[in-house]
Amino acid sequence: MILLFSGTGNTRRVAELLRNDGEQVIEMTRIPDAPLKVKEGERVVWMFPIYAWGMPRPVSRFIKSAIIESDAPHYMVCTCGDDIGLTHIDWRRCIVRRGWRPVATFSVAMPNTYVLLPGFDVDPHDVVEAKLSALPARVDKIARAIRHGARVDDVVPGAMAWIKSRILRPLFNAFLMSPKPFKALPACVGCGRCARKCPMQNITMSNLTGGSPTPVWGKNCAMCLACYHGCPYHAVAYGSSTRHKGQYSGPMDVK
Repeated sequence: MILLFSGTGNTRRVAELLRNDGEQVIEMTRIPDAPLKVKEGERVVWMFPIYAWGMPRPVSRFIKSAIIESDAPHYMVCTCGDDIGLTHIDWRRCIVRRGWRPVATFSVAMPNTYVLLPGFDVDPHDVVEAKLSALPARVDKIARAIRHGARVDDVVPGAMAWIKSRILRPLFNAFLMSPKPFKALPACVGCGRCARKCPMQNITMSNLTGGSPTPVWGKNCAMCLACYHGCPYHAVAYGSSTRHKGQYSGPMDVK
């Protein structure tokens, strides 16, 4: 069983490569009404991107509230632009707290998508190509490790991991996680793609002005930026933070 949260598509692409034939994929955008039942001999793989050196809010909520009736081994496979801080440690603690059995953690380098602070932007094209070209071999290594039940933390915490996850992350969550600055620019044509791209179904299209419908952001935002990167007209903005920033079109098929 794969438990998946994906914003711009990076983690979904990794899940497609890692998934076994017939393996169930559960989206972590909402809590299931019934307990999740894992088949005998199956694994549970938690797959999500790293946001501010930690787990996205939907993932944290899912871990706290979902019911999994199984003694299956649990694995974490996260995607990141560069590093993950102490996410692997936090994930293990959360899994143990629920009475489940964490075995191994893995990180996969994927193209950067965070653009909301000075100095943060999408990767240059050659870096994107290099990361995506390395993806099949990386996923194959992870698949072998999971298949053999390896007990490892094959992740990239990065420099100053403790500071990033224990000091900078709380500041991010307190001051940089509000959807209020999202807005549509005059280039918006009301196509609704941003609403369709939103994994949280947090965007509605409104035409209160009588013209073309425009997106309106609600409060249930994961800050994945799928709306921003997915707009074909570059007409989604986050205040002035996204001015002159690039867009990421999503993971390409890698041969």
